[in-house]
Amino acid sequence: MPGSDGPAEAGCGLTLFLSGDVMTGRGIDQILPHPCPARLHEPYIQSALDYVKLAEHLHGPISRPAPADYVWGDALAECARWRPAARIVNLETAVTTSNDPWPAKGIHYRMNPQNVACLTAAKLSCCVLANNHVLDWGRAGLAETLATLRAAGIATAGAGSDVAEAARPAAIELAGGGRLLIFAYGMGSSGVPHDWAAMHDRSGVNLLPGLTAHDVDAVAEHVAVYKRGGDLVVLSLHWGENWGYRISAEEQAFARHLIGRAGVDLVHGHSSHHVKGMEVYDRKLILYGCGDLLNDYEGIGGYEDFRADLALMYFPTLDRSSGRLVNLTLTPTQVRRLRIARAGPEGTRWLEAMLNREGRALGTRVERRGEQHLALRWG
Repeated sequence: MPGSDGPAEAGCGLTLFLSGDVMTGRGIDQILPHPCPARLHEPYIQSALDYVKLAEHLHGPISRPAPADYVWGDALAECARWRPAARIVNLETAVTTSNDPWPAKGIHYRMNPQNVACLTAAKLSCCVLANNHVLDWGRAGLAETLATLRAAGIATAGAGSDVAEAARPAAIELAGGGRLLIFAYGMGSSGVPHDWAAMHDRSGVNLLPGLTAHDVDAVAEHVAVYKRGGDLVVLSLHWGENWGYRISAEEQAFARHLIGRAGVDLVHGHSSHHVKGMEVYDRKLILYGCGDLLNDYEGIGGYEDFRADLALMYFPTLDRSSGRLVNLTLTPTQVRRLRIARAGPEGTRWLEAMLNREGRALGTRVERRGEQHLALRWG
């Protein structure tokens, strides 16, 4: 069962901050000080400013230009409270001024590199880039994304100038020795185009072909190249469809094999626009779908039953010597006026009920911890 709650990198505990998708392009880019041109190449909406108008119509006006830290809202104080050793998000946005949208893709996210302070304001340690939007503005856009993030002091994982760079983990040095290694893979099931795969002579995404035993062995061999004594391993995986709670037997087996055979200490799954169930296998955490922490979907109709406006900030504490989960505290959030706010009582109750419903088959449940947090229980 989980241990005590609270900020931790003391003793044998290491606390991390993880989230699902963070999308700072399109409407969010438009409210920041240096927006890209608003023109879009979408079938229904031709201006990114229309996404701002939708949010304002639902929840009220947004002052523009917004300060760099505006979009993080209550998340900043929450991270400061927990003092995580690393802050890891899936950045589902190209950071570029490229004007060459990927042909026939339909949706293209980008944030102006001059708005990178939006990311540094959150003190992000690593942006996972193995997803279906990082090449929205071509390989030149990817190159600018990588250069911008690295110049800002933010590590990246899951995309690179060639397959070796795309597959290389981000390595975060930990106080007291050892490293946190973050490996990242994207899958076709999440919409990553096959021709985005990085190759020896081509930039792109670290693409995982499938969920077979062969794929597990390939990941295990790759992790073993980098992992050494004292290291902990997070494997970040962009997989599955945008909507739906179902976790297939194949997905569950693959995630478990990553822990049992590949030396992974925490599986960080994302792609679903809403939070999915969680599992603790061999005392290690599997997040099947973390949902969208930040996007510009406010005011867009459809899929309301999934409550994509609600998300979670994940604060797992791992045992430093074994990587086993000591405890997991969850902070419910809700996007309002393109800004992360704490979820209210109704949203928190909804997330609590959903996690308990979906966790039943996975052997997990959550309990309320005060008015603003949920704690994972398992075993």
